[in-house]
Amino acid sequence: MVSAIVDYPIGDLIAERVRAMGIKPFYKHFAHNGVDGPNMATIYSDQGHGVRAPVVFYNRANEAAAQLKPGDFDWSAILANGVRWLHSGGIFASLSATTGEVIIEGMQAAKAAGAVTSFDLNYRAKLWNIWGGAARAQAVIKRIVEHVDVLVGNEEDLQLGLGVAGPQVTAKSKLDPSVFFGMIDQVRSLYPQIKVVATTLREVHSTNHHTWGAVAWIDGQTYASPTCELDVYDRVGGGDGFAAGLFYGLLTGEEPQAAVNLGWAHGALMTTFPGDTTMATLEQVRAFAKGGSARIQR
Repeated sequence: MVSAIVDYPIGDLIAERVRAMGIKPFYKHFAHNGVDGPNMATIYSDQGHGVRAPVVFYNRANEAAAQLKPGDFDWSAILANGVRWLHSGGIFASLSATTGEVIIEGMQAAKAAGAVTSFDLNYRAKLWNIWGGAARAQAVIKRIVEHVDVLVGNEEDLQLGLGVAGPQVTAKSKLDPSVFFGMIDQVRSLYPQIKVVATTLREVHSTNHHTWGAVAWIDGQTYASPTCELDVYDRVGGGDGFAAGLFYGLLTGEEPQAAVNLGWAHGALMTTFPGDTTMATLEQVRAFAKGGSARIQR
């Protein structure tokens, strides 16, 4: 993990949790001035319930990560021990005028080292609107995607983040993948180096009831997961869970369909936990990907 960390108690707490999860971090350290930062960002999420939609509220004032710039990391050292995959996303790219440049720098180094690069478009209007809106977002993201092998994002992300033409974006997504697959040709014509484009499909019946699926275009072939009905505890993180499961499957040599199903299963399980970090075990993910049920395990 490559990130910023502030040397104060909140930063210490975050660093401890990173260590507990067995993640090796590469930090750019910042000193807090005792009053107003720089700070670690905090994101508050109202999970919602029933007809009350979930809401995410950002407090990213004077955020340390937004101050990261090219040259802050020794990418040769980071990549020296066999790193096989480098991932980033649109949220980090949106933080400032320099964070997108950090992504590009890292991806260029990763490609030179033979690693796979991936990017989750994750278009967030609240963040981009602070310093330029959709036009600035597209200018930054288009430059990043020139260095990407694996792209994650739904139809709205492709339109707003990359400027790919498509149908009018609506508030409720559908499970028909034809629109998404229809946009792949445009993505490939603009970025022929891309080998994988993937997304989740979600139909929201209420805050706590979703129909869930996933699709991917992998090396010219299309793949679709099963669909299932989700009793959602907390929807935040489901897309990241899908991406993590998909990447795991591709990294471990699974067949493309199996990799898509692992992503779909992990994303589904993520919605049953509070927060946006996984508590699912690999055994649970594999069991659900193969059609497992919620029957009690004794």
